[in-house]
Amino acid sequence: MSTALGSKPVPYLQVLDTEGNVVNPDRMPDLRDEQLRELMRRMVFTRIWDQRAIRLARQGRLGFYAPVSGQEASMIGSEFATAREDFILPGYRDIPQAVWHGMPMYQAFLYSKGHQHGGQIPEGVNVLMPQIIIGAQYVQCAGVALAFKLKGEKRVAVTYTGDGGTSQGDFYEGINFAGAFHVPAVFIVQNNQFAISVPVRLQTAAETLAQKAVAAGIPGIQVDGNDVLAVYAATKEAVDRARSGGGPSLIECLTFRFGPHSMSGDDPTRYRTKELEHEWEQKDPLVRFRLFLQRKGLWTEEDENAVIEEAKNAVNEALKQAEATPRMTVTSLIDSMFEQLPADLLRQREEFAAEEGN
Repeated sequence: MSTALGSKPVPYLQVLDTEGNVVNPDRMPDLRDEQLRELMRRMVFTRIWDQRAIRLARQGRLGFYAPVSGQEASMIGSEFATAREDFILPGYRDIPQAVWHGMPMYQAFLYSKGHQHGGQIPEGVNVLMPQIIIGAQYVQCAGVALAFKLKGEKRVAVTYTGDGGTSQGDFYEGINFAGAFHVPAVFIVQNNQFAISVPVRLQTAAETLAQKAVAAGIPGIQVDGNDVLAVYAATKEAVDRARSGGGPSLIECLTFRFGPHSMSGDDPTRYRTKELEHEWEQKDPLVRFRLFLQRKGLWTEEDENAVIEEAKNAVNEALKQAEATPRMTVTSLIDSMFEQLPADLLRQREEFAAEEGN
């Protein structure tokens, strides 16, 4: 590891190049053929789901939605390295990780629509509701991980933010607390190059975002975030280290969101050039991994088409279930706030119930 000016002060990990060739066999993760195929299935599924969700948002059938195409490797590869008992603390773009960790897709749609049931995570599903406050999940992650440590549980808390989140105070507080208390946490930064419209070079003078781990006294690594095997390998190492008592880690995944920041009026053509978009399209995580699997005889066009149909059907069914969910009322919202309502809320509930009955 070098800290000389102009060189990378943290390790950098890549396993596959953009043509799907193995360039770092020593870091090839130990995954069975069926696991490699499952990684691809989840990435293709997520791409189709995202395309459909964008159309639904344009139709007004979803509320807030943040596109994910281009970031599938960092999302799917990292979640795949966790265990079901581990806890995922997603940001608002990290819906795929929450769903692949057990959150029903129809509830993800309800979350997007602003329905309270979208945040009522089922028992046994170890995720929090996606955090809309940028960086807040980093503080929460440190707290969840501290609880695991105090209880003596061999569980890990994993959270995400974008490059813009690393400019927030919560980011620094979260990793500093985690480092000071040596808790089992993994902090992942999906550096998709723009905090909405602000490029990374205007956000920080740091050469990498991963090196911010140094100030917290924890390991940091920068990963090719469009290489699902590299993301998996880095996350698995960090998760295993945390689970065995080795403390927290910070992983920076270099990636790129193909779509806008969100479907709420963002126009990426105002701050991104066509040349930059074309450059990152050549690094598409699905293309890279598909080439790798095809050379191994593990993926065919028929496999891909089957997943595409599976994803379309799953999205349609989840949307039907979400749209069939009874509309939220003020009284049902109040009922979900406390196990036993305090007197002031009981009084308000009675007033709203009377109005709703008219």
